[in-house]
Amino acid sequence: MTAPAAAMRVFVFSPLERLAAALADPARRDRAMAMLLAGYVLVWSLYGTLAKASQDLHVDMGEMIAWSREASLGTPKHPPLGAWIAGLWFSAIPRTDWTFYLLAMLMPALALWIFWRLSADYLEAEKRVAGIALLTLLPFMNFHALKYNANTVLIPLWAATTFWFLRSFETRRILWAALAGLGAAAAMLGKYWSICLIAGLGIAALADSRRAAYFRSAAPWISIATGAVLLAPHIIWLFAHEFGSISYAAKGHQSDSRVLASAAMFVADFAAYIAPAVVGALLVARPSTQALHDMLLPASAQRRLVNIAFLAPLLLAIVAGILSSADITALWMMPAVTLLPIVLLSSPLLALRHKATVWLLAFALVFPLIMLVVAPGVAMVIHRHGVPRHSDHYRLLAQALEKSWHDRTDKALAIVGSDDNLANGMLFYFSSRPLAYYITAPALSPWLDEARIARDGIALACPQEERVCVDALSERAAKAGVSTTEITVVREYLGVPGVPARYVLAVIPPASNSR
Repeated sequence: MTAPAAAMRVFVFSPLERLAAALADPARRDRAMAMLLAGYVLVWSLYGTLAKASQDLHVDMGEMIAWSREASLGTPKHPPLGAWIAGLWFSAIPRTDWTFYLLAMLMPALALWIFWRLSADYLEAEKRVAGIALLTLLPFMNFHALKYNANTVLIPLWAATTFWFLRSFETRRILWAALAGLGAAAAMLGKYWSICLIAGLGIAALADSRRAAYFRSAAPWISIATGAVLLAPHIIWLFAHEFGSISYAAKGHQSDSRVLASAAMFVADFAAYIAPAVVGALLVARPSTQALHDMLLPASAQRRLVNIAFLAPLLLAIVAGILSSADITALWMMPAVTLLPIVLLSSPLLALRHKATVWLLAFALVFPLIMLVVAPGVAMVIHRHGVPRHSDHYRLLAQALEKSWHDRTDKALAIVGSDDNLANGMLFYFSSRPLAYYITAPALSPWLDEARIARDGIALACPQEERVCVDALSERAAKAGVSTTEITVVREYLGVPGVPARYVLAVIPPASNSR
């Protein structure tokens, strides 16, 4: 061995060997994995903060804040769990971009921990290490997860539901059955799209050769009863609100293109997203033809159940998209990847090459650090090219609008109005905790009515080029007898000015509190 090669082994490969050994040691592996996942959360949260420093939080994240401020059993668009979590988080944690990215990254980290525990039932020690390394390479678990929305919230919920269902099916124990029902209810309260998971797991149970023993036991009925009880308050809310959020879910994504073409794009996109894990598994294992056959068509009933539980939700998503003429997107299947490493690696005919596994672990550790180094450059590229939905101006516009408000009244700003994108985007950045009012779609802000707006006043802002928004703002300002103003907002990043934009503002204070 040459001197450089020996040095490489001492300073690089040996520590990785020790880490891999710790992850394989029953006495140390859980503690070691918990520490790695804590680092994973911190590094990717910091990446999000740096890479997005030239813009503000995504409107989906602001929408969660809007819903959390009028917490109820439902929202105009989605079930309420994501908003509940965000509201609880920011009741204890300061409101900053960093802490929101931290919350977002906790979602995939929880899913990775659940995979770590679940994989013990199907994979030997070294394959568990490879499996979790492969999952961390998926964009679903980092880049896309940084945007906290209903899809992100589902990542740990689908993982937990799947884990508890598989344990329930294999053991028939009451605890696992009740947990499976709990997970299913929580997933449905995260997003109605979770029906694909629940139906898919049901199909997996029905397709299994051991189905008779499972359905003769109490397990499935305990799961169903638990889920039904936990979902009952939301279902009552849906009846009381004429199923508005379900109508949005059904109508909000109608496809303007050919349905089959949309489904084909969904399949292609999802395949591209999971390609890093698939290619990584093939490189590490180099399976024989026989092993590939056993990977796709497992010999054991236990592994067949896993494969069907992985594939059925994907197939149901395609069928649902075709039957409903919906424009489905692969990002909706972010939470569907928990079982992928087990599908890829669980065949007993497949043996991992130890050195390749260690290098895979090394790459999984180094990749986030590389992204952290290039994050400021990513932010600069985004800054120079501009961002959609005015997301580089939310903070600055909130500051300007809040100043205009306090120039007119001493009362705290309680309501902010704009179209849904701008209102949600700005909402996070006000020093007070105002409610959002969508002046172009009032039905999406049912927590407000004209009496409350008149009582508390409202601060309004619209992009100048958004004529529908500006017209609604101008009409409301004219009725209140107040004038509108125009401002130009431009953001600087590292001293470089970004793309400027013009906005129309109006402040309508409470009648008895105007200066």
